[in-house]
This record gives sequence, structure tokens and C-alpha cells, in this order.
Amino acid sequence: MGSYTPKNILITGAAGFIASHVANRLIRSYPGYKIVVLDKLDYCSNLKNLLPSKSSPNFKFVKGDIASADLVNYLLITESIDTIMHFAAQTHVDNSFGNSLEFTKNNIYGTHVLLEACKVTGQIKRFIHVSTDEVYGETDEDAVVGNHEASQLLPTNPYSATKAGAEMLVMAYGRSYGLPVITTRGNNVYGPNQFPEKLIPKFILLAMQGKPLPIHGDGSNVRSYLYCEDVAEAFELILHKGEIGHVYNIGTKRERRVIDVAEDICRLFSIDPETNIKFVENRPFNDQRYFLDDEKLKILGWSERTQWQDGLKKTIEWYTQNPDWWGDVSGALLPHPRMLMMPGGIERQSEESEEGKSESFVSSNPRMLVPPSKASGTPLKPPYKFLIYGRTGWIGGVLGKLCEKQGIPYEYGKGRLEDRSSLLADIQNVKPTHVFNAAGVTGRPNVDWCESHKAETIRVNVAGTLTLADVCRQHGLLMMNFATGCIFEYDAKHPEGSGIGFKEEDTPNFHGSFYSKTKAMVEELLKEFDNVCTLRVRMPISSDLNNPRNFITKISRYNKVVNIPNSMTILDELLPISIDMAKRNLRGIWNFTNPGVVSHNEILEMYKKYIDPKFTWANFTLEEQAKVIVAARSNNEMDASKLKKEFPELLPIKESLIKYVFEPNKKV
Repeated sequence: MGSYTPKNILITGAAGFIASHVANRLIRSYPGYKIVVLDKLDYCSNLKNLLPSKSSPNFKFVKGDIASADLVNYLLITESIDTIMHFAAQTHVDNSFGNSLEFTKNNIYGTHVLLEACKVTGQIKRFIHVSTDEVYGETDEDAVVGNHEASQLLPTNPYSATKAGAEMLVMAYGRSYGLPVITTRGNNVYGPNQFPEKLIPKFILLAMQGKPLPIHGDGSNVRSYLYCEDVAEAFELILHKGEIGHVYNIGTKRERRVIDVAEDICRLFSIDPETNIKFVENRPFNDQRYFLDDEKLKILGWSERTQWQDGLKKTIEWYTQNPDWWGDVSGALLPHPRMLMMPGGIERQSEESEEGKSESFVSSNPRMLVPPSKASGTPLKPPYKFLIYGRTGWIGGVLGKLCEKQGIPYEYGKGRLEDRSSLLADIQNVKPTHVFNAAGVTGRPNVDWCESHKAETIRVNVAGTLTLADVCRQHGLLMMNFATGCIFEYDAKHPEGSGIGFKEEDTPNFHGSFYSKTKAMVEELLKEFDNVCTLRVRMPISSDLNNPRNFITKISRYNKVVNIPNSMTILDELLPISIDMAKRNLRGIWNFTNPGVVSHNEILEMYKKYIDPKFTWANFTLEEQAKVIVAARSNNEMDASKLKKEFPELLPIKESLIKYVFEPNKKV
């Protein structure tokens, strides 16, 4: 068996986890090899992963996307690349369930661009394509022999399907054009530098924070884990000894259940697994077991060196010494992380240089640079940018102020919701990571207006909202949609005063106003969009008691008010939560109210206590109210338990009223 000696290697995705260990190993061990790293710096990449290679003369970093054919062709030619090790990919299964098209773009199209560039330039002597054990699909629980390299590919989730699709392209280019391809399929890898959306680093960081470790399902799923340095050694061997046209499994026969992994981490942190492990809802499909036959690679000369306990201790030690390596990863530590895959990603910078100045890795080619940042550890591009619709509205205006306060870049949309071309122009110009829709027709001055302006109401509340949702889906963007809970009214199953609230899955039962009809209609249609997070707001209240839209301001100016307990939304508390929900990439319908109910009289009693001791008011009945309004009003209790579970710090309505509204305005 002959040995291959590369000269100029292009490693894609090497600011990520596994590839950074491979790149650092090759740069350190083979000073005669030139290593060019191409990485677009997505959310799970970090320039600091390449710190060991920063000063090496045989290393160059280029920020760019493998999907850019011009860039890839340019690099292959100008750097005289003869070898490609293709690691770049979206790899997290949870993300693939919610954003599968991004996986197709990155994993299949990106691979195709690379292959085509290799065909066109005709200079590549090795193309090592990095795949996954998940392409084999689920292994039988009682199987004694693992999947071998000739086993059928039966992927079960969008991520593994895109990796299998990429493999088919690699194989086709090998057969059709004689491209010298080698494919690897690996077990799970763990170790330092891994982004904490993956199981082991997530559990470690949660244990460090004293938080419970969430396990999908019952924790019986079986996985095999390899330490990152062992895997880097495997790629070093395959690079030099691997045979063209062959597939190599990189695996271990040492299997562990997820529950066992969690318990081992608990023991190493000296915490009780019984009280520090929680079981959560399973994935849409969670393969029970992956099991590989690793004999072929062993024959080539590789073997696993790092024992599980040793590797786990090394990994825990690294994370405890580098807790802020990834910055704010709160979204990744959720039981079901839904990180956004953002164009351009985050450029995390290296530590301060010996001269005391922060430096980034800069390509020697003046056409391709990663610009230096002004301060060490500061992202050049912020991780979020919001596009907000509803600039002149109450909620839209407050959202802008919150973004300024939190340092989140934002712009207000200029287009009208019903004008698709203007929405497309907004997205093209702003390039947001999230879109907030706080626009809509609620009536001038109230919902009675909608009764005589039905066409206008439909145009904005239904057609406009659906158009924006569709444009966002087309661009892979999450839309945070501010809706209403005024689509329910107390009924026999949810009687007033019972404490039984309407849940997210309940069917709207209030049809007393045309406004509510349009909101219920569009909510039902939005269920078909997997990129929408619907927030049902009710009777919004804020600390700004001069705002005429504030529910407290309204009823304090009425001659008479009804006295009915209702769920309500304290914007000062809940709008910041909506931003956190966007960061967590949450979707679906949410009752966006504080837990519990409060009546008109209870609010006005607080108003009298905190604001105006001389304040008086009078009540009237619903029948009397009906004589002075055009459209009926909704009264209900919303079940906020789903929101409370996601945000345990959420206050009950009466406590929130005092903390956020009346105490700050206290005059008595």
C-alpha cells in the first residue's frame, strides 16, 4: 500500500470543532505542508479554535463560503491546492428539523460546488469527504456486528439525509470524472472546543452552572464517543494511507447510553444524578442506536487511544478553564436548541497577542481578509440584527428602544406588509437574522373601526401578515408575530373565575368583532408556516401611563367600566422575553400573557392606591356596555403555563403590575 504526501491542503470548516483539531495537528506535525483553512465562521465556528496555529508560517486562514464557486476556484488555483479535506457542514440534528433547507444548501450544494471546482481545475490528487455514521440510519438494538462501509444508507433525519446526498455526489464525481475521492463516516466526537449544542459540552456547561441536564426521551438511546485527538489521528492516517475510492468508518465499539453519559458527568462534578437529570420531550425522531464496524481502519493502522473516563476528564477540565470560549450560548443549552444559521456567522477573535494587541487571523492574500477587531473577544459582526415592522405602533416602538438598550442592531421595515416586493427589498437591504411583526390594524381609536373598514383590515391583518411570513420563510428567517388573545371568551369549559384558561391548542370561540375574526383566521393559516412564532398579547399594559393605548390609561379615563377578570400582558416584562424567544429560535403559538387574571376594579384599586387617592369610578354591566360600543369585546383567561415553563421567572399578573407599572409611577 503506497503512501500519499500532499503539498497544499485546503481544509474546509476548520474553525469548527473536529476540523480545527485536524488542522492544528497537521500544521504542527508537517511544517512542509501548506494548510489553507476556508471557513465562513458560522455560529458554531470560532477563530480561537485555531490559536495553536496562529503564528505558523505554513498556515493561512480565509474567511469565505464553500458555496461561492468563484472563491473556491480562485483558491484552488492561486494556492496550488492538491488536497481537499472537506469538513464544512451544518451538523446539529435538532436544527435540521426546524431549518432543513439550510442543511441542503450547506451540505449538498456546498459539496457540489467543491466537487465541480475540482473537476474544472483538474489538479486535485485527494478529496477527503467527511460524512457521518448517521447516514446508515438506526442500528438494530440486538445487532452484534456494526454497519460496515458497504452497508446500505438509510438516513432518518434531514441532517443525515443531506450528508447521504452529499456522499452520492462525491461517489458520482469519483466514477464519472475520476476524482480521487475518499469518504469517512464517523461516530460522535467530543473534546475541547466543541460548540455546546452537542450533548457532552452542553451537559458540562449546565453542570458548571448548577442547572439540570436535559435528556431526550428516556435516555436509553445508545451512542459511541471518540475523543477528538484520536479522531484527528485517524484523519492524519487516512490522508496519507487511505485508498482512493474507499470509505472508512471512524468508530469505536464502546457504546454508552445517553443516561450513562449524564450520570458520568454528574459523578465527575460530584453532584447527584437523581436530582440533576431531567427528562424532556424527545426529538421528532431519535435513532435508538448507531453502531459501526471499525475493522477496516484498524487494518490501516489506527486504534482508539483515549479511554472514556480520561477523555471526559480532559474535556471537563478544558471547559472549566474556558467557560466563556463561546460567549453567550444560552440558546444552545436549551433542551431542544434551535440556533439560527446566520449568513456570515460570528467572527470571534483570538486572545491578545504577545504585543498586547488583539489580532485576527489575516490571509496574506489582500483580497481575502478577516479584519482585526478593536477589542479582544469582541465579535466584528453582532450575532443578531432585527427587522421590525410597526414603527409607528406601540409595541414596535418599544421594541426599538429595547434593542437600543440591549445593543442589538435593528431597522424598521419600510415596506407595507401587503406589498411583497417592498418586503423583499427590506430583507435584501437590512439582511436581518430575525423579523418582528408588530404591525397590524387594531382600529382607530379601537376595534369598532374595523367593523366599517373590513377590506382594509383583511388587507393588513390577513394578507399582509401571510405575505411577510412567506417572504421570511423564503429567506430562512424566523418571524416573531405579535398576535392577540382576544379570540376567546369565557364558556362552559372555561368559566369565569375557574382558573381554567384557554391553551395554545384550543380553537378560538370568540367571533364578536371583525378584528378578532381576522386575527383568528390568520393564526390558523400561520400554523402551516414552520418559521413563525405567534405571541398572543391581551389587553397590553406598560409603565407609560400617558400612552393612550395603555389599558390602564384607557379605563382610568372611561366614565364607566365593566368589572371582569382577564388575562393581560405587562409589556415591560414580556417584550424583553420576546427578544429572548427570538434568540432561542422558538416557534409555534404562545399565550403571551402573565399568569393569572386581574379585574378592571382590581387595577383601578391599585391606581387609586399608588397614583391618585382621590380617583373614583363607576361600573356598568356587559349589557349596558353593549349599548355604547359597535363590536363586542373579548373576556377570557389564557393559560400561560407553556410560557412560564420556558421562562420560570415570569411573574403573575398582579405582582407584575405592581413591580413594573405601579411602583415606578408611585405618587402616593
